[in-house]
Amino acid sequence: PVQVIDAASPFKLEQIDLQGFDPVSLAAEEMRHAVEINETLFDLAAGPLIRGRILKVGLTEHVLLLSMHHIISDGWSMSLFVGEIARLYEALRAGAPNPLSQLAIQYADYAAWQRRDGSDVFEAHLNWWRDHLADAPSLIELPTDHPRPAIQSYRGGSIPVSFGSDLSRRIQQLANDHGASLFMTLFTGWSVLLSRLSGQEEVVIGTSVANRPRRELEALIGFFVNTLALKADLSGNPTVGEAIERTRQMVLDAFARESTPFEQVVEAVNPERTLSFSPLFQVMFVLQNTPQADIELPELILQPAVSTGVNAKFDLTLTLNATDDGIFGTLDYAADIYDPQTLARWMGYFEALLEGMTSNIDARIGEIPILGLDERNQIVLGFNDGRKEYPVEALIHELFEDQVRRTPEAIALSAENMAMTYGELNRRANRLAYYLREVGVWANDPVAIALDRGVDQVVAILGVLKAGGGYVPIDPDYPEDRQAYMLEDAAPRVVITAHAPASLLAIGRRIVDLEKDADHLWECPGENLPRADQSSSNLAYIIYTSGSTGKPKGVMVEHRNVTRLFDATRNDFQFSPQDVWTMFHSFAFDFSVWEIWGALLYGGKLVMVPYTVSRSPDVFYELLCREGVTVLNQTPAAFRQLIAAQSKTPHRLRTIVFGGEALEFNTLKPWIDRNGAPTPRLINMYGITEITVHASYCPLTSEDIETGHSSVIGRSLSDLTAYILDPYGEPVPVGVAGELYIGGAGVVRGYLNRPELNAERFIPDPFSGIKGARLYKTGDVARWRADGQIEYLGRNDDQVKIRGFRVEL
Repeated sequence: PVQVIDAASPFKLEQIDLQGFDPVSLAAEEMRHAVEINETLFDLAAGPLIRGRILKVGLTEHVLLLSMHHIISDGWSMSLFVGEIARLYEALRAGAPNPLSQLAIQYADYAAWQRRDGSDVFEAHLNWWRDHLADAPSLIELPTDHPRPAIQSYRGGSIPVSFGSDLSRRIQQLANDHGASLFMTLFTGWSVLLSRLSGQEEVVIGTSVANRPRRELEALIGFFVNTLALKADLSGNPTVGEAIERTRQMVLDAFARESTPFEQVVEAVNPERTLSFSPLFQVMFVLQNTPQADIELPELILQPAVSTGVNAKFDLTLTLNATDDGIFGTLDYAADIYDPQTLARWMGYFEALLEGMTSNIDARIGEIPILGLDERNQIVLGFNDGRKEYPVEALIHELFEDQVRRTPEAIALSAENMAMTYGELNRRANRLAYYLREVGVWANDPVAIALDRGVDQVVAILGVLKAGGGYVPIDPDYPEDRQAYMLEDAAPRVVITAHAPASLLAIGRRIVDLEKDADHLWECPGENLPRADQSSSNLAYIIYTSGSTGKPKGVMVEHRNVTRLFDATRNDFQFSPQDVWTMFHSFAFDFSVWEIWGALLYGGKLVMVPYTVSRSPDVFYELLCREGVTVLNQTPAAFRQLIAAQSKTPHRLRTIVFGGEALEFNTLKPWIDRNGAPTPRLINMYGITEITVHASYCPLTSEDIETGHSSVIGRSLSDLTAYILDPYGEPVPVGVAGELYIGGAGVVRGYLNRPELNAERFIPDPFSGIKGARLYKTGDVARWRADGQIEYLGRNDDQVKIRGFRVEL
């Protein structure tokens, strides 16, 4: 490139008379002209790069609108510009000559000097910036009100910010106590807030410097300002004093290298490039310490007007000005992604944070409260209102027996050309239960079930529960080493199987073979067993999940955990004897608990889906239609395949429940397009084994599916509580990501043989006020929406889900 200097071009100041408008119309006209002159694009190739318009709004009052392209001007230049106008006005009014002295150098001289500067010092400075930003995050992952667009529109808005004189004085005192500037101290507070809102220990924030190191440059109008990308390191939860000292040293190092052009820093660091957000940083902080004052001239007063028509150069730009009356400023924001109400709330957090910093310099930055009492109560109590307690005296099999008495001849199970009534299922389960009692099974004893999918699985589950034991599902499709580990860890008193394979015979446990022992089983009584010493706190089952060490861990679930689940969901689902369910999932996956008892505790029919059919969407869809299935439970991955397999054969589905993994709502659009909106009911539920299948409930609307991408999981079930906490156990604000904790009657007994993991994951509940109450630390990341619903965001570890199964990589 070469520099070409054009001849001076004439500048035309448009003059528009707005006298005669009423006050409301006048304000609207002023705004219209201000927005127009501000938002009209400049032509960098042809110019001019400055435009002006003067509005006559009264006999002695005018509004001067000026707009310059940033490439020829900066903030320092604007002060020079206004000062020169004032001096010229005075001279012209008095008939005096031009009072402005000839400039020693021109901007072209500065540009040429900057291009020639390839010295070793420049290279050393550039290397420092490269090292400073080498491992910096490319994006501050702040919560947004709207999805970030693929291409920024730069539409902006602005809200006022102010801190009173007392707080401002204390902030300045805090700075003085640490040998820091006001800029350094406010920057520390701003970076802490961004860290708290994003969950990132390192954040990069931009700031601007005048970049006029030589006296000759101080009187030049032009683009000298440079941008610095400052990385704040807040790792290790430092104290307030430690955080300020880190900032102080970092700022001193950066400002010593402030003249390195930002565009060259970007080129050297080579960050991720995208049209969606700016490189290196997306949040700006500016402290103006030279407030613009009114200028009084002979018979004329110049006053700065409030800017209008904000263009958002970055996601957020906090500009503050320190005065004797306090600290004031604005927060400019990208209107594509933020709403002003959210940012007003954040400024409240900022003020609370600064209050905390100035009150206790030894406080840890992550532990300074930022929520006001009202907002904290809303999050902790309001979003968990309506919590109910349900009676939990009944045992699962007793509720089933009640249903048997009501509908003994109704079909309970359907499997591959056979059907079984409630009465027959109960009798077969009773015979097995008596036999298990004979071989020594009693309350809380684990009993392994190693059976293929089918009627016998359900008979065995019921038989174990009636005998007083807790069943341990061993899926025959699991790898042999996993089966062996589970059998060794659970140490079952008995293993129920059919045609026992050698691997089971080798474990040295008592085997009940449903085929070989059929005659003995037939001789056992078919009547219900007496309750004996069973209680609702007895073990119901142990289901194994993948653990944090990669080894499966057994989750111990009690009868009361399961029975309250169906009380808590009764009103929302209205299950009935007319419902037909499928047992689609492996009985080693806790979704099966919902499927089995959702059908059998309400008098419905449970259709056993063969494994091969569950893996063939086309065949499975035909089974749904043939059996008249009304309630379907699916992982989102499985349902996407079912959508593609749907044929013209009509189904009778009334409710579809999603669980097991995150659901992106817009993936359901093909189903809605074909079946209506939303018919049948579509319900997204969140849950994990440690909370007893389901923890939250979210019915979907057609609008959710049309516009939503995220997985909103709704509100906790009515007898559970949900909290989203930061790493220090404090509730996070609405919209901010944190770890999801669940409390209430669904929280299970714990992990089998894992006391250390129990202490880590099942923690005392500090919010309930109930002695002995516990929270389960899920490891899932979520955030509150303003309406009190929970949005699932992902995991805080490397765990993934494959077809609903949790797996450690």
